[in-house]
Amino acid sequence: MRRLLTFVSGIAVLGAAGLGAVIAWPVGSAVTPITTQGNVDQGAYLARASGCIACHTNFEAGGAPLAGGAPLETPFGTFYPPNLTTDPEHGIGAWTAEQFAKAVRQGIGPDGTPYYPSFPYTFYADFSDQDVADLWAAFQTVPPVAEPAPKNDVGFPFDQRWGLKLWRAAFFYDPKTEPIEGRSDGWNRGRELVRGAAHCGACHTPRNLAGGRDIGASFAGNDQLPGGSKAPSIRPKDLEAKDWTVSNLAYALQTGITPSGDAFGGSMAEVVREGTRFLTADDRQAMALYLLDKDTVEASNAGSN
Repeated sequence: MRRLLTFVSGIAVLGAAGLGAVIAWPVGSAVTPITTQGNVDQGAYLARASGCIACHTNFEAGGAPLAGGAPLETPFGTFYPPNLTTDPEHGIGAWTAEQFAKAVRQGIGPDGTPYYPSFPYTFYADFSDQDVADLWAAFQTVPPVAEPAPKNDVGFPFDQRWGLKLWRAAFFYDPKTEPIEGRSDGWNRGRELVRGAAHCGACHTPRNLAGGRDIGASFAGNDQLPGGSKAPSIRPKDLEAKDWTVSNLAYALQTGITPSGDAFGGSMAEVVREGTRFLTADDRQAMALYLLDKDTVEASNAGSN
């Protein structure tokens, strides 16, 4: 709530001079050269885990892989994930590895323009140079598609990108994916995936009127997802109340089948179909272990997802 009030107050006090300063205010930090050799297979794996294929491919319209995603309908307008193929004009074929790193970890385009948070870059902020190099190597293998993704359909005032600078100042949280000393390798791997690449908190955490996550209610569910769908609570007590265990949750991340014998629907079905089913059994197990640990929510409320 304090961050929301800060965001609203920041907009309210902006005068003409202040507005000009915000518009001219550069965001982001310099990126060191990406000199690490990327691994295509590892990059493809991370792209699956991170939802790149699911978001940036319009499957329903028969779109080519990563050529631009299906529309995301939100209270702020409709967003269209961009073309990530190697086409130099409409995709990322003319980018450098460093520009790619800044986009992934900071949410800033090659021209310095901040991206809308419909792109969950805040969850990728802790990606290592090796992670970025792997992703970059994998994306270099994607055939070019010389078609632009549709432009975002966002009305005033949300079409004013300078406002995203204020949003970032209020709601760009550190994902806190680093390992915790004294916890098992599996638990720490689950933490890394859930808080980072798999960005579970993007859907399963409620948001305020400005679209920022309510960190105090991490993983408590969200009834207002794009397109009108809902995401249930994935807090340990709520999962256990619905008969979830580490074993059957890991199985569901592979198959989409719930403990009741039902199947995931909506966006979660897509997450499994295009993402988690491609993960290793150990990684799915790690995610389930982390999510069902009662310490997870307390750690989350301390300042992350």
